[in-house]
Amino acid sequence: MTDATPAYTVTARILHWVTASLVLFNLPLGLVIANNWGGPLQDQLYDLHRSIGALIIPIILVRLLYRLGHPPTPLPDDIPALQQFAANATHWALYGLLIVQPFLGWIGTSAYRAQIVVFGLFELPPIWPEDRAFSDQVLFVHRLVGLSIACLLAAHIGAALHHHFVRRDGILTRMITG
Repeated sequence: MTDATPAYTVTARILHWVTASLVLFNLPLGLVIANNWGGPLQDQLYDLHRSIGALIIPIILVRLLYRLGHPPTPLPDDIPALQQFAANATHWALYGLLIVQPFLGWIGTSAYRAQIVVFGLFELPPIWPEDRAFSDQVLFVHRLVGLSIACLLAAHIGAALHHHFVRRDGILTRMITG
């Protein structure tokens, strides 16, 4: 990689940080609503969580398609092969889970027969027949996937900070400045 060759394009960086912002907001919001900590705002918090989840669907699909057509510059050769494998596995696991997660929420909410009104603008149609027992099962899996995403994000953020503060190798700046 030369100094003139960006590791990530502006489009990739924008998609990354928009996705990161939405996910890092929605994960704790999911924790709040799952534990009924929302008080009088509980219903509005559910609506916000569902709206952000619906927004994540097209963003992550665009991001995945863009990534397939615009792969980043490979990691430096001095990063051990096991770490490179872990980085790639973490990225692809996050892509996979971020595609599956909002659909699990949509299916579970549809089976529960709760509305999904996206930012007060339009309603998503139900995509599963009403079945409260099935809804409970799907939303349980939705919570497990959320925990998995949180763990992968912690590893991803920890690795980025390790590269920035310990290795000082510019890996984090690839996603900040290109």
